[in-house]
Amino acid sequence: MDVSGLPGFYAIAGADPDRLAVIDADGSRTTYGELLARVHQVSHGLRARGLTDGDVVAGVLPNGLDAIVMLMATGQIGLYYVPVNWHLTEAEVAYILDDCDARLVVAGEARTVPGAETGTDRLAEGRPVTAPEGRAAGAVMWYTSGTTGFPKGVQRPLPGAEPESVVPLYAWFLGEVLDLRPGDGVHLVTSPMYHSAPCAHTQFALHLGHTVVIAPRFEPVAVLELIDRHRVTNAMMVPTMFHRMLRLPAEVRQRYDVSSLQQVIHTAAACPVAVKQAMMDWWGPVLYEYYGSTESAIAFAVKPHDWLARPGTVGRPAPTFEAKILDAAGEEAPAGEPGLVHVKSSLGTFEYRKDRAKTAASMRGEWYAPGDIGYLDEDGYLFLCDRRTDLIVSGGVNIYPAEIEAALLEHPAVADVAVIGVPDEEWGHNVVALVEPAEGVTPGPELTAELLGHCGPRLARFKHPKVIEYRERLPRTPTGKLSRSAVRQAYLDAR
Repeated sequence: MDVSGLPGFYAIAGADPDRLAVIDADGSRTTYGELLARVHQVSHGLRARGLTDGDVVAGVLPNGLDAIVMLMATGQIGLYYVPVNWHLTEAEVAYILDDCDARLVVAGEARTVPGAETGTDRLAEGRPVTAPEGRAAGAVMWYTSGTTGFPKGVQRPLPGAEPESVVPLYAWFLGEVLDLRPGDGVHLVTSPMYHSAPCAHTQFALHLGHTVVIAPRFEPVAVLELIDRHRVTNAMMVPTMFHRMLRLPAEVRQRYDVSSLQQVIHTAAACPVAVKQAMMDWWGPVLYEYYGSTESAIAFAVKPHDWLARPGTVGRPAPTFEAKILDAAGEEAPAGEPGLVHVKSSLGTFEYRKDRAKTAASMRGEWYAPGDIGYLDEDGYLFLCDRRTDLIVSGGVNIYPAEIEAALLEHPAVADVAVIGVPDEEWGHNVVALVEPAEGVTPGPELTAELLGHCGPRLARFKHPKVIEYRERLPRTPTGKLSRSAVRQAYLDAR
């Protein structure tokens, strides 16, 4: 059935109940009709517990059907839904549940949370499979990663209208930015849905009528096998996944047919130019990139051919967005001059839940600063340098760790790397590279000399690491983010 004219998941499921909605990590299959029936039951169950418009429900759930049901059930009865990282400690989970004022919590069987429902069975039991009355769009309230201080919920006003009324805007935006269209697509989930991008793309996929395939976890060969078997058309990934897949032997990569891929969207962390180019050499021009944050959403985006024409860019402002670069004095920087990135959108604003001071501190009037340093070229394409908090100043010169990391990642002996600035009495800071060697590589003086030699033609001398040390594993989140502040503090504590 052609679903291109239907406004989102709830309408598609009603009109085409036999359409395949979800292939779970265990291989089980759920149709749109079956998913909608469960979503309606859980919506009724939530209402029966006394939850009303604007209340908060939290889910401490692994990727799977329950996580999707909670997302879509809260999304049609005017509730805020807070996905919580189920890997967090008991105290960290308790902080988020208290801060968001969760009226009800649903947890997975593998994770005990005091007072929480286990799964969605009890909420759904005995409830009608028909749509609840007074339907209204809800919203997801994601908690930021909290690299500095405690995480905060990013809260947006509820639309106050039926969910079908907001879907056309989603569909238009995704079509403009990522060439995603309603129809018979297949979306692959590769990352935990408690993170904003994987969660949002799962929801978008269902509103477009796509089938959602859930990978049990990211493993390079397993993901390639899923792409081949299910003829995946679109996926959301992060650069560390590309790096790991490129490490596979050529004969392994050639076993899998990835020709079905049309859009592989990446975000969350900077992608080295060499890594992205190698992926496009392998998969073709299917890599779409966007830059934003939980607060700003998709602020910049670039399609494959535009990136190939300007390697390294994260794109131009997305529809409804404006951008400017401000220098240290707060003045707008000319093209090519780095400064702090600021964005604003006509789609509305956000606030940090219960923290007006933090909200105000992140804004400059209507403009929001994600905290990144970058510059716009003459045509308005943004090139990022690094996070403001990660900038290294050595001998009075600004050095961007991401640039050094990208150069080192081109060496086949490097599986991962974090570059940090370490205090030095003479220079202010020294550049230190913490390297995770590739499998089978022995770290030592010979490798250090080889890596420094590798930097020679790629980086100016003042950017070369003064020190290279080796680590068994660097701490990255499942979305590929590396907290350099945490790595730096651990390094300093060890000294």
